Amino acid sequence: MNRFISLLLIIMLGLVSACGPSTYKNVSVKDLASASEANKVVLDVREGWEYAEGHVPGAILIPLTELERRSSELSKDDTLYVICKSGNRSQQASDILAKKGFKNVRNVQGGTLAWIQAGYQVEQ
Repeated sequence: MNRFISLLLIIMLGLVSACGPSTYKNVSVKDLASASEANKVVLDVREGWEYAEGHVPGAILIPLTELERRSSELSKDDTLYVICKSGNRSQQASDILAKKGFKNVRNVQGGTLAWIQAGYQVEQ
């Protein structure tokens, strides 16, 4: 019985490894402000009305509710800085993008609230 359990565990670990975890990096608003990649894209995943109230300069809007359908509008070669209001939706969006094969995904922790609190400008 112990051999069976051991074999089962090995198989299960192999399946988990084969599927691989979705990966992205958590970064601060300071990291976003100082990011200098030529292929940097700031992706705002809030709703349109939230984006209109103020967003990181140059950010593009694809609400989280539309991301699955519209992810093909993004390049897998870009470094995507994903931001929302506080960090919850951007974490969900980062996970979605990583699972879709985007390799350079950065979840901006604290979101737009942290961006504003740090003294960075927003555009409307």
